[in-house]
Amino acid sequence: MQGGSVLPPFLSIFPFGVFCKILDFISQMWYNKTARLQPLRRMRKIFDSECVTVIKKAKKTWQYGEDAERSLLIGAKTAGAVPSARGDAAISKLSDVDLQDLLEREPIKVNLDEIMSYISDEVVLVTGGGGSIGSELCRQIALHRPRQLIILDVYENGAYDIEQELRAKYGSLNLLVLVGSIRDKGRLESIFQKYRPSIVFNAAAHKHVPLMEASPCEAVKNNVFGTLNIARAADEYGVKRFVQISTDKAVNPTSVMGATKRICEMIIQTIGKHSKTDFVAVRFGNVLGSNGSVIPLFKKQIAEGGPVLVTHPDIVRYFMTISEAVSLVLQAGAYAKGGEIYVFDMGEPLRVYDLAEHLIRLSGLEPGVDIEIVCTGLRPGEKLYEECLMGEEGIQKTANASISIGKPIELDEERFFKQLELLYDAAYAESEDIKTLLRELVPTYTIDKRD
Repeated sequence: MQGGSVLPPFLSIFPFGVFCKILDFISQMWYNKTARLQPLRRMRKIFDSECVTVIKKAKKTWQYGEDAERSLLIGAKTAGAVPSARGDAAISKLSDVDLQDLLEREPIKVNLDEIMSYISDEVVLVTGGGGSIGSELCRQIALHRPRQLIILDVYENGAYDIEQELRAKYGSLNLLVLVGSIRDKGRLESIFQKYRPSIVFNAAAHKHVPLMEASPCEAVKNNVFGTLNIARAADEYGVKRFVQISTDKAVNPTSVMGATKRICEMIIQTIGKHSKTDFVAVRFGNVLGSNGSVIPLFKKQIAEGGPVLVTHPDIVRYFMTISEAVSLVLQAGAYAKGGEIYVFDMGEPLRVYDLAEHLIRLSGLEPGVDIEIVCTGLRPGEKLYEECLMGEEGIQKTANASISIGKPIELDEERFFKQLELLYDAAYAESEDIKTLLRELVPTYTIDKRD
């Protein structure tokens, strides 16, 4: 079918309310014969009783089905049609949704004032400081009087945005914003030599699971060897604390991203054994509202009238808000002794389908009536559920009930670094065998063989 307006020419002169009555009449006549006109009936619900005149010229052939639904919306919007009051209210509510309401649990509270003394008067480096987690780390650190806050990010727009925000709020903050990549050893050497950071939060990483399935060598170059570069620099220049941001996808990974993040954990634990620097990793799940998370995407889909796309009806994830994640990262930094993997208690995992329904209702709409939810199938690298700990890591509680410690898993260090050399060569040669090499380093990694 060709695109364009779907209205017969004689209907372009009718007020929209009259037009809706005509649609009702036609759909009643055809309802038992075909379901093709159901999208047109839904349009009446969306536009309610607004009296607008659709003036776009119509083709002689009236097209049915989903094409008709889309074309009718386009035609009405072009002619200046305005959604109903209910629709306007629903769209306005999207920006007012409190993400904490989606978690169905009490928020995790951390009194940062009690534990942030380790930040005061220190030179703090945050890599990936322009991202969702990195920028919130910078906001919290800025509140607690560091001697200097250094933001490093390869993405200049994100770095610029957080720089402008912090300079406006904290005029006395000694802030330095640098553009650079953790993949660049020379750049890191220059930064550590010149500015001598004493605390490092490494939030720089490629995090998008399906994208990294398609570009596995880039995930390895950035996540694995970027982390190796900065961890070695931290060790060489006598950094006091090094906090690696990890993910629950590192546990029994089914994705390239998860496997690379598991190797990052192994790197900082191995280097930390022989260093005066306290190296720790923090592992948590999906962060609501962060770049690439499902919530901004669901909001966009709801604002556009749907459908909301969920990969699988039974997929579950652990969720927390950005502020919760960052508060616990900072507290884990205060606890750091060296070698630990800190695991956050994120409550019970949530079904993403339920999350989509909840967000639709919080937006003032009804799932399946105003907004459809469509399951599209698991994407490459995705699994139905995530885990927080591997069985052999065990669990140890801390003073904060929301933070536990997984003990390091012993590994053959000499073999580990030889395997890293092979992985490095393969990544920069764009080898087709990169996932197999990841599997040799991370035995719990299951390669997703879907295209």
